[in-house]
Amino acid sequence: MDFGIYVHWPFCAAKCPYCDFNSHVRQQIDEAQWLRLIGAELHSIAGLQDIEPTVSSIFFGGGTPSLMSPAAAESVLAEIGRLWRIQPDVEITLEANPNSVEQDRFRGYRSAGVNRVSIGVQSLDDASLQQLGRLHDSTEAKSAIALATNIFPRVNFDLIYARPDQTLDDWKRELQQAFAFGTEHLSVYQLTIENGTAFASLHRQGKLKLPDEDLATGFYELTQELCENAGLPAYEISNHARPDCESRHNLLYWRYGDYAGAGPGAHGRLTLAGQRIATDSERLPERWASRIATEGRGFSLEPIEDDDAAREHLLMNLRINEGVDLAAFATRWGLAPSPQAIGEMRQMGFVAQSGSRISATRQGRLVLNRVVAKLSDSLQKPERGKVFGAGSRTENPFAPISRTARPRSAEPSG
Repeated sequence: MDFGIYVHWPFCAAKCPYCDFNSHVRQQIDEAQWLRLIGAELHSIAGLQDIEPTVSSIFFGGGTPSLMSPAAAESVLAEIGRLWRIQPDVEITLEANPNSVEQDRFRGYRSAGVNRVSIGVQSLDDASLQQLGRLHDSTEAKSAIALATNIFPRVNFDLIYARPDQTLDDWKRELQQAFAFGTEHLSVYQLTIENGTAFASLHRQGKLKLPDEDLATGFYELTQELCENAGLPAYEISNHARPDCESRHNLLYWRYGDYAGAGPGAHGRLTLAGQRIATDSERLPERWASRIATEGRGFSLEPIEDDDAAREHLLMNLRINEGVDLAAFATRWGLAPSPQAIGEMRQMGFVAQSGSRISATRQGRLVLNRVVAKLSDSLQKPERGKVFGAGSRTENPFAPISRTARPRSAEPSG
């Protein structure tokens, strides 16, 4: 069984005004203490598992993991190797900022075993970078991407679009610059207003205006077209990659596999004694540390009922182009979306079907919350022999139907 491990470094040099991730600014960071606590948490997770999985991916996320020393990353990887079997071609990703100080650590991370880096560029425009609260400029961003491609076998970088005052022509020029680096993977996210952020406060006061729904849809559609033409088709709502270069770690999430989350605010999904279990860690680093000291771990365990797990599974699978295999889904959970709900979504052009597999269309991904809600609300026990047509003479309800309506959507998600 493939298994992923997410390690959370919760510290940043500054809090970006759009960010609602679990990140904290601290004047001093006790890296040695963090390593001890991460080690204790990893031991606790391994002790819970009744079947020893094989680690196929490791992801250092944050926060800003490139603030940690390469020696710290190497120490965590060594501890994981002591606790689990490691796949020979394991994917090991580290998120990094493009600041020149952090670029100096790139070779150290590679020596430690990191083979994939994801750089938080966010924009290649200096004015936008200042507006987004980033501590680097476009020159540093370009330097970091170029350096990373010379050091790491696999490179991704992030960009944010639908920014205030940004035009489609601005975004087209920026994407063309991004393609010129030739990286195998590109993550592009629509700027959204998240509760509790500085941008949320400015937005409420009318001091920050984002593109309207039609323009936001235009940004999304332009992104899909240009990335596909550049050989980077979307395999998930916000992620684009060359064939066979997708993020294995993120695919593990979206395929609803098992993964551990270690560190403040980290989440995990485990299967223990046949039961789907959610893990949820304390968000505040100091409280997380205190809980490990008193309880031996900083996370809680919560069983997920099968109907809730089925809904999670459906949501995650529909984010990716490959969609969900309803035959495997029904075998796992004893549930399936009703043929009527699937038919309705297909009739509207939001879902495509091939055999027992359904997936959201490009139009459907614009209204994915609506699609997922419709299919989740219709979950039911499938009738024997009538859902997938296996060994049955009954009509396959998932056979292709004509699409009589393809309404334009204006509900960007993801």
